[in-house]
Amino acid sequence: MSGSNKLTKKDYITTSLRAFFLQNGFNYSNYQGTGYASVIYPAIKKIYADEPEKLKQTMVDSCDFYNTNPHFLPFITSLHLVMLDNGMSEEESRGIKMALMGPLAGIGDSLSQFCLAPLFSTIAASLAAEGLIAGPIIFIVAMNFILTTIKITTGLYGYKLGVSVVDKLSKQMSTISKIANTIGVTVIAGLAATFVKMNVPIKFAAGELNADVNQSIVTIQGMLDKIAPSLLPMLYTLLVYYLIKKKGWTTYKLVILTVIIGIAGYGLGILS
Repeated sequence: MSGSNKLTKKDYITTSLRAFFLQNGFNYSNYQGTGYASVIYPAIKKIYADEPEKLKQTMVDSCDFYNTNPHFLPFITSLHLVMLDNGMSEEESRGIKMALMGPLAGIGDSLSQFCLAPLFSTIAASLAAEGLIAGPIIFIVAMNFILTTIKITTGLYGYKLGVSVVDKLSKQMSTISKIANTIGVTVIAGLAATFVKMNVPIKFAAGELNADVNQSIVTIQGMLDKIAPSLLPMLYTLLVYYLIKKKGWTTYKLVILTVIIGIAGYGLGILS
């Protein structure tokens, strides 16, 4: 790394430990966005100590929607900070930050919630059932020790990897960021198609009424699916994006709008 870098390994370790505070700012507007900005704030403040406006803008940008596993977050924050500390823009680093959000959420949740927690809780419960106070103590100590180790290890690995990437691929970082953005958009599109449900139940008979020939039943939803599967969820997602980016709508307004459209559409028989 160049001599102009302001962060030290200690800053990366400190930021890694601050990942314990990620969920403190959780809300249904930007999920972990506020918490993410809080986690990296001391490091960002050090990077932009002489540029208050850049500090403010970076913190605002860091409050965007985010949702990942807290125990693998240090890997992401370390990469993010290395890029910023080497003079790259928030826009360039944001693509990688967003692309890693989903995969590390899946890995971290599987490890912490479906592996470590059941393992140590089973051991602790067995000891507690025998009347040993060591049971819950072992659970608390073991879980926190392992999760703290994971945070520091992934944070330092992200730091080392970030240094390597920046040094070797600095000229290609814009391309890498574009690829990461593309991956992020693909993931969001897949989520929209999977979790946003909108169907038009309207049906009508096609063809002339004839006693000898059965009329075929045509559904509006079937026609839409032939044009493009999940067309309505995609259009509604684009509407929500437009209202957020161009009109400055809050999450609460969007929830109210969604409820109104859902109730009205179901009541009129045009949505199900």
